[in-house]
Amino acid sequence: MKNERPTPASPLRIGTRGSPLALAQAHETRARLSAAFDLPHEAFEIVVIKTTGDKILDRPLKEIGGKGLFTREIEEDLLSGAIDIAVHSMKDMPVLQPAGLLLDCYLPREDVRDAFVSLKYDSLDALPAGTKVGSSSLRRRAQLTARRPDLEVVEFRGNVQTRMKKLGDEVAAATFLAMAGLNRLAMADVARSAIATEDMLPAVAQGAIGIERRADDARTAEMLAAIHDHDTGIRLAAERAFLAGLDGSCETPIAGLAEIDGTTMRLRGEILRPDGSEVLTEDRSAPVDQAAKLGADMARDLRARAGEDFFDWITAKV
Repeated sequence: MKNERPTPASPLRIGTRGSPLALAQAHETRARLSAAFDLPHEAFEIVVIKTTGDKILDRPLKEIGGKGLFTREIEEDLLSGAIDIAVHSMKDMPVLQPAGLLLDCYLPREDVRDAFVSLKYDSLDALPAGTKVGSSSLRRRAQLTARRPDLEVVEFRGNVQTRMKKLGDEVAAATFLAMAGLNRLAMADVARSAIATEDMLPAVAQGAIGIERRADDARTAEMLAAIHDHDTGIRLAAERAFLAGLDGSCETPIAGLAEIDGTTMRLRGEILRPDGSEVLTEDRSAPVDQAAKLGADMARDLRARAGEDFFDWITAKV
């Protein structure tokens, strides 16, 4: 099968989590591959894989193992040959992949902004002091606390539908979601407003879909090259180099966004203390062909500015 096109009798197996958003991303991947090679949808089989992160919903991610909880089982199936490719939300992906796997295909990036979601209030600024805001994202929690220390932040995990139910049950009066996910689910109207990146810098790689493959699978590499979005790849090269340079994970409040204007890339980065008491930012530009270097250099200099004690809380809490 490796050297042949997929067929309905021998389909290319697309591994994904089972949430509505993950399935929407897998279907988008299938549609793009189908169109690129004029193949029927039946030539691609979507395989749902339940991850540890999907099974444990009552605790913060930082308490149960971090970002890898959404990828580990999928990558194990990819390495074993149970699936041929894996579709991921790139903001969930660790900066390093297991030996034998490659991430070198990205679909066109969606809206990178965070969405403010509430059944009662129109914007973050409209929230009265003391209002409960739900979020499981360490980045969003730190950014919110820095901007509105008068609000109460509570743990809030689950897919879009689960979070909307929690708002209805008044677990919190507001929360944040990614505009990209709402758009892909045709649920953009759920957002009361999209938050400008100047007000809330998004997570690294937010809005981007990555497709992982086995490094030795030449057939799949050729197919994925046909749907790869070059600009998204360049932007993520800068952002993920920035994240890697800060030893970033979901345990670290880090935000970053690369944007391309012609032959120039602008990269904005931000690190925060979890309680929002200190926020350090950088904003730099460089030629697009220096994307990864720009990210790595910015991480190095921002880390130097922060000092050795900035991230001490990470090791102190365990």
